[in-house]
Amino acid sequence: MGANWTEQMLDSSAGPVPVRIYRGEDLAKTPPLVLHLHGGAFLDGSAKCGELVASLLADAGAVVVAADYSMAAKEPFPAALQFAYGLLGCLCKERGDFAAKKSSLFVAGEEAGGNLAAGLALKARDVHLGALQGQILLSPMLDPSVATGSFRKAQAGEMNCRWADGWNHYLGFGACHPYAAPGYSMRLAGVAPALVLTAQDDPMRDESLNYARRLREAGVMVQDHVLTGKTGWPGAYSDCSGAKPAWGETVCGFFKEFFQETGALPH
Repeated sequence: MGANWTEQMLDSSAGPVPVRIYRGEDLAKTPPLVLHLHGGAFLDGSAKCGELVASLLADAGAVVVAADYSMAAKEPFPAALQFAYGLLGCLCKERGDFAAKKSSLFVAGEEAGGNLAAGLALKARDVHLGALQGQILLSPMLDPSVATGSFRKAQAGEMNCRWADGWNHYLGFGACHPYAAPGYSMRLAGVAPALVLTAQDDPMRDESLNYARRLREAGVMVQDHVLTGKTGWPGAYSDCSGAKPAWGETVCGFFKEFFQETGALPH
């Protein structure tokens, strides 16, 4: 992967936050700007664990701001979402400092980060945060039931318990708000265009595809893809060895195609 990253402080509503900035080798004049949120089932994870996906986004032509929200995730909803929303608002106002003043703004995340990205897209619609161009969701945690057919087929065993534990921690004892469990949201019209990626062996496959279908039925522009073969998703996302996985080029191509279809990059 050709993307390089540097670390800097982002002055958000939560105060100074350390973030990683990924930039590919060949950037357009107005590259898309992506807020990337790592996985970890709301139990652990870090910006380092998100290095693979962030690098693929940068290789697709984006400037990627990767945030470590793990401290906020130690508290139940809405702490992590509020933290991420503060970062998104900062990028919206100061995008010229990271990419270009006319760069399109995206949110992206895998697994728990995909949950936050979907929740941010819903909130951005509701509070009229300007110019959110798209949401990129990889194996997003959307359904707290942890009981879909793909979960049963994956026979995830102890991993099922991990995701169930993560959901129980994140939701706490409060009501299941649509921002916390986007898969339960009854109002999806008007959210930003979505790219939804999953895999045949992904326990989150069914909830990912169901969300893509419901977004499309609500009039949202959606691209969705299911990778074949053994991908090891979502655990494979946290591989930070630097090795490019077999599916890396394909996923990078999906990212680039989505940026082009949303007008963030030229064809």
